[in-house]
Amino acid sequence: MKRDVFNAIADPTRRSILISLTRESQNVNGLAEKFDMTRQAVSLHIKYLQECGVITIKKEGRERHCNLEVEKLTEVADWLEPFRKMWTGKLNQLDELLGELQSNPKKQL
Repeated sequence: MKRDVFNAIADPTRRSILISLTRESQNVNGLAEKFDMTRQAVSLHIKYLQECGVITIKKEGRERHCNLEVEKLTEVADWLEPFRKMWTGKLNQLDELLGELQSNPKKQL
């Protein structure tokens, strides 16, 4: 089954794993210790993230290190951009209105 980046961020545990990996590459055991679930459950989330292409796993001896693939997450940022622009515009309009009301307190809505 083909998974995409939106599948990756759909689950709160997977989002937490991704946030943990923004700081540094981590091994699977280290990640599993951060969650109140079995190592096997965390491993399934990691496998899912790998299938989505948002992390890669590199074997180093007996350990498996997870690395964040930031480029893949740009799909989410690109998808969110029109919404960011819309809300930025609306908040700027609100800021202007509040500025007008503060400079002219007698002005009514």
